[in-house]
Amino acid sequence: MEQTQTGLSENLETILSAFRTDASFRCRVFQTGMGARAAICYLDGMVSQEVVREGVIRPLMLALPTSEPNLAAYASECVLFATEVKGTDSIDTAIDGLLGGAAILFFDACPTVLVIDAKGFRSRGIQEPENESVLQGPREGFDEVAIQSIAMIRRKLQTPDLCAEQITLGKQTKTAIYLCYLRRLASPRLVAELKRRLAKIEIDGVLDTNYLNELIRDKKTSIFKTMGTTERPDVVAAKLLEGRVAILANGTPVVLTVPYLFAENFQSDEDYYVNFWGASIGRLLRYLCFFLTISVPAVYLALLTHHQRLLPTFLLLSAAGTRGGVPFSSLVECLVLILVLEILKETGARMPQNLGHTLGIIGGLVVGQAAVEARLVSASMLIVVAVSGIAGLMIPRLRAAVFFLRVGLVLLSAWLGLAGWLLGVSALLIRLTGTTSFGVSYLQPLESPTAQGMKDTFLRVSWGKMLTRPAFNRNLTRQRRKKE
Repeated sequence: MEQTQTGLSENLETILSAFRTDASFRCRVFQTGMGARAAICYLDGMVSQEVVREGVIRPLMLALPTSEPNLAAYASECVLFATEVKGTDSIDTAIDGLLGGAAILFFDACPTVLVIDAKGFRSRGIQEPENESVLQGPREGFDEVAIQSIAMIRRKLQTPDLCAEQITLGKQTKTAIYLCYLRRLASPRLVAELKRRLAKIEIDGVLDTNYLNELIRDKKTSIFKTMGTTERPDVVAAKLLEGRVAILANGTPVVLTVPYLFAENFQSDEDYYVNFWGASIGRLLRYLCFFLTISVPAVYLALLTHHQRLLPTFLLLSAAGTRGGVPFSSLVECLVLILVLEILKETGARMPQNLGHTLGIIGGLVVGQAAVEARLVSASMLIVVAVSGIAGLMIPRLRAAVFFLRVGLVLLSAWLGLAGWLLGVSALLIRLTGTTSFGVSYLQPLESPTAQGMKDTFLRVSWGKMLTRPAFNRNLTRQRRKKE
């Protein structure tokens, strides 16, 4: 670690050599009223010019002469108006502060460098997340500045139990990572395990929380999410109240929450802001749509190719009539339609919003109808795949898993019929049973159901009846029922 020098010119030479190719580097040397020269350095666009001018330069120029031997300590305690000032004797520490948005101040004949908090870079501001919009409920979302995101969480959880611990990851980016949790609710074992996994990361840069997601998740090859993601402060606050831990990274609005359970894939942000009857209906529909989206093409293909006798005669004749003249086998036809459906969904997500509706009309109606009339695909298979695709839109958090499960079950059903479909579903259940999220069973509370644990799983009962938190919590009591 390189130490600072007592001479102003030597320190400036060291700093200037480190930033000689940085056009945003700014440095000003001036005479202070205390009787010594000083130099302030900062990166343009990273600091507030007003703080530098009114909180540092102006008070130093107007300061009275002094005979204090340590000008840096005297200026920090008696002269500067900045809110946070730290002294260091290390050039490396000063450079790290400069890169983080601070201004650094040198004095002639003084080895101490002052690192002054003068951050002033712009942020996107509070907006509603486009992918998590709700009809009823809070409209605010995180932005890319993690400190502001923590402040948004703190406005909802006004308790000293809220902890926000900082670590730095990325050899080049030096990204600030924050772990937020409620001290009295989060399991110490969970927090310790999360810190252990983060400490093992050695990577050049962390530009988004998905970097962390892929590096610290339980099963890195699993198609199921084992870490939650959200851009909404109200969702993070609700997760923290259940004993979870949130992971925020500077530079991204996406926040991770752990542990993440399978049942959370079917919970909507809006479930808790509407009547519990309506929320329960929506949740049951999501479970049903998950079953339909992965099973409908596979079951239809199994019945059509292996078990024709199980189909009603009129349905079998109708399906056979629609397949007349189609040049492809049922398996190839099904896989091609699934692939085309995924292409349309991905294209619609990447296109501008005003063109997405046009794509849906052209792809869904014009191309689909033309393909049926040209006898490239059968109408019945097109309907089956379309129903499967529409059902999958109800559960966006399982999008990747749905695609692989849908294709896998189709291949098994084409090979073994309904036995193959049952084999695939059984393998899925076995896989889910063995999956964990930071030591917590992925199927909790379905794996060991309790009366209280099931009140926010398939259904969402009223708040007055949800008396306990999830079983992995340090403090299970959510509320106590008052006697009438």
